[in-house]
Amino acid sequence: MKRVIEVENLVKQFGNFTAVNNLTFSVAKGEIFGLLGANGAGKTTTIRMLCGLLLPTSGKITVAGYDAFTQPEQIRASIGYMSQKFSLYSDLTVWENIRFFGGIYGLWGRELKLRTSELVDEFKMNEFRDVMVESLPLGWRQRVSLAVSMVHKPPIIFLDEPTSGVDPIARRMFWETIHHISLQGTTVMVTTHYMDEAEYCHTLLIMVDGMIQALGKPDELKSKHAVESMNELFLSLARNSNANMM
Repeated sequence: MKRVIEVENLVKQFGNFTAVNNLTFSVAKGEIFGLLGANGAGKTTTIRMLCGLLLPTSGKITVAGYDAFTQPEQIRASIGYMSQKFSLYSDLTVWENIRFFGGIYGLWGRELKLRTSELVDEFKMNEFRDVMVESLPLGWRQRVSLAVSMVHKPPIIFLDEPTSGVDPIARRMFWETIHHISLQGTTVMVTTHYMDEAEYCHTLLIMVDGMIQALGKPDELKSKHAVESMNELFLSLARNSNANMM
């Protein structure tokens, strides 16, 4: 299976503090890869390096075939990113937001119009097409954000706690959309604090103090650690964090 993200012996230091310590993993095309960890575990630092926003201290990263040390701009142009914080323009409609961000990614004219229509249809947003984003429920706003992250058809999208604050029904709908995207061949890397969502991922990586404490499929990890749920596994690993011993 084709690997679209490859990480080997990745380290990131800030002065004497090691935020990410010797990570090695890979992500396949079309995979939903969950990155879990308590606050301060190193998730955000790892994501920023994978997105070409932060230079690693040492190690190796390739994303969509590009090297994070020498080709960060190519990485940024080849991925989609959805922040935990709402980043759309609230005084524009759904349609206008998609068109605006499509223009930023270099789409224009007929191509931009067709792509906007495709996303509105694919994400079932026709009834909200001309509605101001500020008037939408949070779950639908997050769906618009996801559509915007895919406007340039990136092979990989990064979702940073995309369902934070969203009600359970909207979260379920959002994950159905993620699985649909995955089946079409788009790779999804997602961070979440909801352990029930972790069960929806194909592969999970749990970080503690910047290091990998568990890596594998959800069912395999639960069996290996003799636990019944991802929540139980996460808590048992997080309790060993140095942050909890201070």
